Amino acid sequence: MLELDGLEKRFGDVRALNGVSFTAKPGYITGFLGRNGAGKSTTMRSVFGLVNLDAGQIHWQDRPVDAAAMSRFGFMPEQRGLYRKMAINKQVSYFAQLKGLNRTAADQAATRLLTELGLEDRLGDKLEALSHGNQQRVQLATALAHNPDLCLLDEPFNGLDPTAVRVLNQYLRSLADQGRAVLFSSHQLDLVEGLCDEVVIIDDGVVRATGPVVEVRRQLGFSVLNLAFQSTPEWAQLASEGFTATGTRTGSARLDNPDRLPHLLQLADKAGSLITFSYDLPSLSDVFEEVTQ
Repeated sequence: MLELDGLEKRFGDVRALNGVSFTAKPGYITGFLGRNGAGKSTTMRSVFGLVNLDAGQIHWQDRPVDAAAMSRFGFMPEQRGLYRKMAINKQVSYFAQLKGLNRTAADQAATRLLTELGLEDRLGDKLEALSHGNQQRVQLATALAHNPDLCLLDEPFNGLDPTAVRVLNQYLRSLADQGRAVLFSSHQLDLVEGLCDEVVIIDDGVVRATGPVVEVRRQLGFSVLNLAFQSTPEWAQLASEGFTATGTRTGSARLDNPDRLPHLLQLADKAGSLITFSYDLPSLSDVFEEVTQ
């Protein structure tokens, strides 16, 4: 298990990390969420000693992270660093050898991993010949070819098309199912909500929420009522009761007390002929907006 305890970091007058503490567990996918500048990249880079912390400790398997531990980590940075004119299979093999694999094992790992990521027909192609999404897959392969125990991925879904997102989704889940710890940052909250087992939300260098996704959603203490109407309702009339339009004939309302449900449904039906309704815990997007205000 990766444990971060009380991480502190200043860059001049800017306090990038302010007591950051959380864990990333083997067999779990943990989503790391925050706005630009919230401290995500600084936190992830600190795991590899790329940031000199002012205070705090980082442990892997109950021991301080050292060179031996880092050799079992895989890191995909937000700023990519691959060789554009090098064949992708040779490139992935090269990075695997830097992590300690011999040439034969590295070549085999490169072919296997690139094939699993859907690039079996492009093994000998130069990186510059690939689309942005396929380059992302190669970058992921270089991070994972040595079969790491901990996978840290900084914005791995950035700029990917839906097909590439689906492939990466499935692959990250397979890594967790094999017992690896997966920690990745992302701005795509709906994707995180559907994929991750646990989530960490950071804002201004402070962890605002952490835990299993369902529990984090439950922490807000209210539900969200979703409505669909036969005709366009009088939104101005419903706004005073906390209703918000999500479409021409759909809307939502915050439900703090389940006892208010009959009253709200009666108002909604009068305003626009209610067809269906449902209510659930707030979405991860709702949680993010609430805790980072």
